[in-house]
Amino acid sequence: MAVDNFEDHCWKDVVTPEILKTYTPYHRETYIGQRPALLAIDLYNLAYEGGPKEPHELVDTHKSSCGVYAYNAIKPTQELFALARSLKIPIFYTTTETRKEANPDKVYATNRQRVKIDPQAFEIREEFKPEADDVVIFKERASGFFGTPLIAHLTQKGIDSLIVCGESTSGCVRASSVDGYSLGYHVSIVEECVFDRSPLSHKVNLFDMHHKYCDVMKLDEVKEKIKQERPRSQK
Repeated sequence: MAVDNFEDHCWKDVVTPEILKTYTPYHRETYIGQRPALLAIDLYNLAYEGGPKEPHELVDTHKSSCGVYAYNAIKPTQELFALARSLKIPIFYTTTETRKEANPDKVYATNRQRVKIDPQAFEIREEFKPEADDVVIFKERASGFFGTPLIAHLTQKGIDSLIVCGESTSGCVRASSVDGYSLGYHVSIVEECVFDRSPLSHKVNLFDMHHKYCDVMKLDEVKEKIKQERPRSQK
């Protein structure tokens, strides 16, 4: 992305000109990285329960649903997965730990009110079903890195950068992306492929991460740059 287009994103309608000016020292050229992995955060059934409705209409029956925002992201996320598979980019998923041996009822990712949830709700949604060579990381906290073997898998494959999709933008996507940056990975977030229950939280968190920790890119930009930047040996 050219520096002139650095702010051409979904937050334009909520961030004032004064704030944009304050953050101009963060403007830079964006990029993907030469040895990326796709990190799919919590693309499980629970986020889609209740159908494509506004989340506030679902909160009484499906407290964890992202509703229409989850459904809006399905098609672009499928395109991102197809791109990654066509280029043989490693794919890693995260989901919530539900195995009895881990005692998952004692440790939680957030402070949301507790309700009993069918473990199948944490299965990856059918549109993004893992394939044989993919890796599923079970986590107990918001970040895909905290207390998991994710970094060991990335190191083994020589990964230098992450392309992030999934949910929620303000929660597990943010926690995983900031941890990835803190561990030395270049992190790109695909704007159309992340979502949240709140459009405001989604936009403000993307704005903040884009300036401080990650490169937020639109899907078309990712498609263009990922083919340009990968070394010949991986093409």
